Amino acid sequence: MRDVVSIVMPCRNEAGYVEHAVRDALAQERRGFDLEVLVAVGPSHDGTHAIVERLSAAHPEVRLVENPAGVVPHGLNAAIRASHGRFIVRMDAHSRYPADYAATLTEALDRLKADNVGGVWETLPANGTDKAWAIAQVLSSPLGVGNAIFRLGTGEERDVDTVPYGCFRRELFDRIGYFDEELVRNQDDEHNGRILRAGGRIVLLPQVRIQYFPRDRIGKLWRMYREYGLFKPLVNRKLGAPATLRQFAPPLFVLALFGGAVLAPFVPFLRWCWLALVAVYGLTVLGVSLRLAVRGKRPAALPWLVGAFLTVHIAYGVGYLQGIVRFLVLRRRVRPEDVRTNR
Repeated sequence: MRDVVSIVMPCRNEAGYVEHAVRDALAQERRGFDLEVLVAVGPSHDGTHAIVERLSAAHPEVRLVENPAGVVPHGLNAAIRASHGRFIVRMDAHSRYPADYAATLTEALDRLKADNVGGVWETLPANGTDKAWAIAQVLSSPLGVGNAIFRLGTGEERDVDTVPYGCFRRELFDRIGYFDEELVRNQDDEHNGRILRAGGRIVLLPQVRIQYFPRDRIGKLWRMYREYGLFKPLVNRKLGAPATLRQFAPPLFVLALFGGAVLAPFVPFLRWCWLALVAVYGLTVLGVSLRLAVRGKRPAALPWLVGAFLTVHIAYGVGYLQGIVRFLVLRRRVRPEDVRTNR
């Protein structure tokens, strides 16, 4: 009996992208396996539901899974529970995939004896504007994303703490559990943390390239990164420890930036420290932004580059500090309906 690969795809308000992603899923090379595509659709106002309905009517491999909660972990879990495959391959609607995506991942999962494998993001502008181009540049720059290898790329297969989307054996979810539905953001981080804590292995495959289209506006970028920061303390609480040290840089920077601004008028030593921080940070951001603008031959994108760097750093740091208060001090919960779509 042939193996089945189940592609699961959560989406909401993705009318501009979902058909391309589903067609990429249908075009996957089937190297000795059958394929099913489960699209978990949240409440959408842009026609996403109708597009997936049309695709499922035209292609028997495609199934629409209702996701009334409208957020990613609920959609992923609903699709996984409805799946029949030995392998679960996650694909998100806001990306494009090579035809060998599923085959390469599933073969690597067995070859490497790994529990989760994934590819490298090639971050592309969502449209042709200088703003969208600048956001894509920032999200593939070490200054913007730190040492997140799946965003920066690598020349060799290597063990990591996270990969984009991911490919898993179905039995993994019975063994360590499904995605945590309390984490309407950062559910991948927590799930990968559980894999590593259970002695599992996560491997990044440089030969797998995913074309990822990020947000196209600074406001959307702010909301996304604030929410990434917001849920990070909750992930740390659930895992019992932070997964990486790089996550602390933005909140410490925000504390120093705004705390120093408040205290500097009263403490001369802090005044000079704060001025030095602002100067070094500002010159670094400006220098990197200028280099990217010149290299890309887009001088008009310079202010958008500076704005996008500031947004990523400050939004994540502000969100992280809010998350400490909300989840660690006040022990509050966030309902799915409290998080609006970021598209």
